[in-house]
Amino acid sequence: MCLAVPVRITSINGTEAEVKVGGTTKKASLWLTPEAKVGDYVLLHAGYAITIVNQAEAEETLALFREMAKGMEPQ
Repeated sequence: MCLAVPVRITSINGTEAEVKVGGTTKKASLWLTPEAKVGDYVLLHAGYAITIVNQAEAEETLALFREMAKGMEPQ
């Protein structure tokens, strides 16, 4: 199974972006989304930003991930 995670772009240097999700910062390639800009949410898969998503959709997905994680915590 493959999973793409919404992340927010915090900076861009050429075709490489720094992205943030859940307090973690990662590098992401913008080769597939050269129109992305700082502040945009993108779907990150295997180190590549594969598409730009709107903020509301990204935040809703991240909230669902947080809820799923809570359900996996030991009781």
